[in-house]
Order: sequence, then C-alpha cells, then structure tokens
Amino acid sequence: MIFAVNGAGYEAGIPAIAAEGDLGVLQDTTDIDAWGAWQAEWRDLFVLTPEGDIVDVINLTEHDLADPDNQDLARSLFDQALP
Repeated sequence: MIFAVNGAGYEAGIPAIAAEGDLGVLQDTTDIDAWGAWQAEWRDLFVLTPEGDIVDVINLTEHDLADPDNQDLARSLFDQALP
C-alpha cells in the first residue's frame, strides 16, 4: 500500500496533489504531528514493513525517480519490506 502524508500547514496543496493521480493522501495535523514524530522532510519516502517497521528513508529530491538508478533503489527498498 502506498500513500502520501501531507504536512500540517500545507492543506491548501491537497487539491493539486489529488489532481496528479490516484495516490491516496493523508493529512497530518498539528495535534498528531506525524511529520515531527518521524522527523520527516519534504519529499521523504518512508518504506515500512507490513508490521510498520521502517526499512529505510530516502528523499525524492535527492534521489529523483526519473533516474533509473533511483528507481532501482526504491524498488529494492520495497522488496526488502516484503515478508
């Protein structure tokens, strides 16, 4: 399952994110502060196991998925997350 978590304070961007495709988007809030709890940065990709353990985190600004090597990196992280 893949979805995005939009940072608290960036709610105005939800319509633009939704218009980009069919990726599910969750909205963080200041009360929950998932970004803060996970120390997330803009465009971080967190790959989790089915149990919710973090396999790794890569930043998609630094590791642009337009680059095939970065696609392979992301794919390998997803493969590591599989049971």
